[in-house]
Amino acid sequence: MLKNAPEDALSKTYMFMNGIEGDGVHGFQGEVFTSTPAQPDVYSALTSHVHVTWNEGTTPRVLTSDAMVMEAADNGEITLASVDVVLNMPQIVWPDGQMIVKEDKTLTDETPYSGGQVLDIDTEEMEVTFIAHRGWGPDGRTIYYIVTDVTPSGPANMMGVVSSPTSASLIANSAAVDLFQFKNGLTGSGPLGFQAGIAAGAPGDENYSPMWRIFMTSWASPENAQLLETIGDLNAYREAGLIDIGIARPMDSDHIVNCPFIDPFQ
Repeated sequence: MLKNAPEDALSKTYMFMNGIEGDGVHGFQGEVFTSTPAQPDVYSALTSHVHVTWNEGTTPRVLTSDAMVMEAADNGEITLASVDVVLNMPQIVWPDGQMIVKEDKTLTDETPYSGGQVLDIDTEEMEVTFIAHRGWGPDGRTIYYIVTDVTPSGPANMMGVVSSPTSASLIANSAAVDLFQFKNGLTGSGPLGFQAGIAAGAPGDENYSPMWRIFMTSWASPENAQLLETIGDLNAYREAGLIDIGIARPMDSDHIVNCPFIDPFQ
């Protein structure tokens, strides 16, 4: 689904196909990103890819910025080839910054979403430990997800993750999928302290995406709330007038959350 994301929701990543050996995806120098979270107006975790190949007769060197890549291309030293691929590549550490590491690392079903989504960043081992949140897939299967970036800034700051305003352009795009959270009813591990959310897609489904368009679900009579686990439950209870569902607009803004589903037991 990410391939449907509009251009203004994407950043660009240069991947090197030859040249100086290094830690890059293809065994050569590291990737060059066109933006970081320090540039919130243009940063996106969703990246389109450009393969960089050093031309014969040139002397490869390490390129460390978008400007250096473009200069080398203009000089005929490298060839750039766009790849029809979009990947979700949230940045954890960037020059002069990193994601917030949660101070209180004791996790329970009552642990609030605030204060950070990362428990540890180990740059030596290249490992990051995220908090996994529980929810339900469309058919009631248990799913787990992490949170990396959010728009608008209010929820991002509350959760302690990167603010990514460019994601707002996904609000009416098929690259984002619906996720239903609860704002009253049964207490639980959801972001507002009520039951866990229900997703309209899960890994393996044709409509799955890590980018989520958030809807808020409220009970007409919270004291009569019951546990809902499937999209079918939501539809049935809404048709019966027992719940109301509306798109979330914190700060009167479009609300998109980058929360890839993961398997915490693998």
